[in-house]
Amino acid sequence: MNIAIDAAGGEYAPHEIVKGAVKAAQDFQVNITLVGRKDILYVQASRYLKKLDMHIVDASQIIEDDESPIEAVQSKPDSSIAVGINLVRAGEADAFVSAGNTGAVLYSALANLGRIEGIERPAIGSIISVNAAAPVLLIDSGANANCRPGHLVQFAHLGAIYTREVMGIASPRVALLSNGEEETKGNRLTRETHGLLKRTDLNFVGNVEGHGIVRGIADVIVTDGFTGNIVLKTLEALGDTFLKLRNIGHVFAGSHRMESSHQVFETGLGSLIKRIDYRESGGACLLGVNGDVIIAHGRSQAKAIRNAIGLAKQSVDHDVCQMIREHTATSSFQRMDSAEAGGEAG
Repeated sequence: MNIAIDAAGGEYAPHEIVKGAVKAAQDFQVNITLVGRKDILYVQASRYLKKLDMHIVDASQIIEDDESPIEAVQSKPDSSIAVGINLVRAGEADAFVSAGNTGAVLYSALANLGRIEGIERPAIGSIISVNAAAPVLLIDSGANANCRPGHLVQFAHLGAIYTREVMGIASPRVALLSNGEEETKGNRLTRETHGLLKRTDLNFVGNVEGHGIVRGIADVIVTDGFTGNIVLKTLEALGDTFLKLRNIGHVFAGSHRMESSHQVFETGLGSLIKRIDYRESGGACLLGVNGDVIIAHGRSQAKAIRNAIGLAKQSVDHDVCQMIREHTATSSFQRMDSAEAGGEAG
């Protein structure tokens, strides 16, 4: 298995990206292709190339986070994002991982890999593990700010396929994020989506409120990308806040010789931080395009990159793209016409 890594994307590129890629190559026994400025990457990774069978593919351009995704992809055909995506398209890489400009990754994947037939819009699926006993897939967590009901129904199918194939849940429970559990609650988008989901062959368990995300009520929680991204970033901020509290606790306990009592506090807080920390999951899967693409956090350092590569390996191992193709061809997951999709809702 060969996984291509955007070694120029993210706040800590290329040094932390290379470190994470090396660790992943060692831990997961995968081949790694680093995509970026060859002269810089050779200095960073030369001692690992032969030992770990790592390769470098030159990409002379970088898409910055503040650039317009569409304009940047079109004007920078030799960017690390475009080159990495095209390695997947050409069959030279089995997956692509990037901590770079998310919009550019999404647009490049759509333009160069294309959507799986029957998929109207790809979606980003993020695993939330606040409840250790019941991790949940949040979809969409950022790809589509404006959606119609039919789009959310397709996101539900994509999420169900992923949790069934990768997470091993035979009949994933699918819930719709809303401001109330009652069928009549929510805005127009939510209410119309609820009606459509009831008519599918999914294991739809109804609406779930925000607090239900961590209560093990569902395995897949469906929402539009605008709402999902807010949920995801709120949880990330909580993780950062708890991490700062723990660090302050370390200093306070050490200065007051309270090591034993602090260890009790650390056991609970440390476990929670690990479950919320984006570095543990590594990234999110872009579902619905013709290739395995993992979007990592822009602040990803070595640990997050290592885990993002592990997530990519899981997707390839379980042949998620092929599972989606088979599902769209043989089940009720079909392209909805504009009337069934809820007209102008959303």
